[in-house]
Amino acid sequence: MNTWIIVWAVVLIVLVGVLVFLYFKGNKLQKEQQESREKLMTQSQQVTMLVIDKKRMPLKESGLPQVVIDSTPKRMRRAKVPVVKAKIGPRVTNLIADEEVYDLIPVRAEIRAMVSGIYITSINNFHKAPVPEPEKKGLVSKLRSKTTQASKEVAESRNASEKKKNKKGK
Repeated sequence: MNTWIIVWAVVLIVLVGVLVFLYFKGNKLQKEQQESREKLMTQSQQVTMLVIDKKRMPLKESGLPQVVIDSTPKRMRRAKVPVVKAKIGPRVTNLIADEEVYDLIPVRAEIRAMVSGIYITSINNFHKAPVPEPEKKGLVSKLRSKTTQASKEVAESRNASEKKKNKKGK
């Protein structure tokens, strides 16, 4: 009986240690993601483009430059990403769209969007194109959108609390 208590205590201590590690690692990753999103927003430019096609396809088959495919982690190369084929000026290019923006992009229509490199961050204006009905979302995409929305709310509340602290400190 005494050995079972010791075994359960050790298992509980290990589980608590793992949960604490995951909590701090998650906070660190969330901060890094917020910083990279802010960096993307500051570097984005407004571009007028004609959307030719949009698909969700694996990164390997997306037609993106080989440098982009080589720089992504190996486990992410098989994941499906929202790819938009658009004509920007005289060139036809493949771009990656943000998950939130992808459903709003009309096909065969001219749009004005904020683009950072090959990443479409937001859509500002539709030219003579009806806004498409969003597709029905599956369970995974619903959960993904809820987590991104929750992380944005957490980041906004942290920024607001930091501003209050800075004002009180001055």
